[in-house]
Amino acid sequence: MAIHPTAIIHSKAEIADDVEISAYAIIGADVKIDSGSWIGSHVFIDGPTTIGKDNRIFQFASVGAEPQDKKYNGEPTTLSIGDRNVIRESCTINRGTIQDIGKTEIGDDNWIMAYVHIAHDCIVGNNTIFANNATLAGHVTIHDYAILGGFTLVHQFCHVGEYAFTGMGTALGKDLPPFVMAFGAPCSPRGINNEGLKRHGFDEKQRLAIKKAYRILYRSESTFKEALEKLHSEGATDNNIKKLANFCQRSQSERGIIR
Repeated sequence: MAIHPTAIIHSKAEIADDVEISAYAIIGADVKIDSGSWIGSHVFIDGPTTIGKDNRIFQFASVGAEPQDKKYNGEPTTLSIGDRNVIRESCTINRGTIQDIGKTEIGDDNWIMAYVHIAHDCIVGNNTIFANNATLAGHVTIHDYAILGGFTLVHQFCHVGEYAFTGMGTALGKDLPPFVMAFGAPCSPRGINNEGLKRHGFDEKQRLAIKKAYRILYRSESTFKEALEKLHSEGATDNNIKKLANFCQRSQSERGIIR
């Protein structure tokens, strides 16, 4: 291990042999860090927290601290971070609470920029991008390949679907369906994430089908119930539309989708 002599590491922490820990980092008890990871200077990591392989956590980040929840009373809740994530300067990522799932989870290959806050009981998938100062309240779920623009605010219990996109300064108070772009405070739908879909290999036929589904949901004169029925019909032969329809169906009993 390449551990700077000023780093403070609890005797109960489990650190892989090749992990690099920079000056003045503090690693608490019940922290596990797997091989290939790099911990920057002045990073604070508390446990129970598990960090996978080949992660890079930059200076002044606070990872695995107690949740910012008045009901929290010292319960042993957890944070789990997967592989190959980049967590930039001054990010704050909290553990879960027993009032929900008891854990915060971050998947693989996420790009988390400076000053991002991920609160208790959040679930972040894989290959997401959080631009500077994006903020998740508690109990938020971000699905794979979603992108949050700078200063995006996400309300408690909201879900952001796969390949969705928010513009800078967006305030998201309801669920954002897969493939949809949203802007504003409060936010409104602004079409599909066409450029993002291109970059991830969606061909023209797939993108046109998603655009048609978007029009059914947002541009037709159908009621939400009627639009949902049409989406389920279209989704019978198109997995992307099926994903969109199922997301919207689930949202009816929770926060609902942006309209």
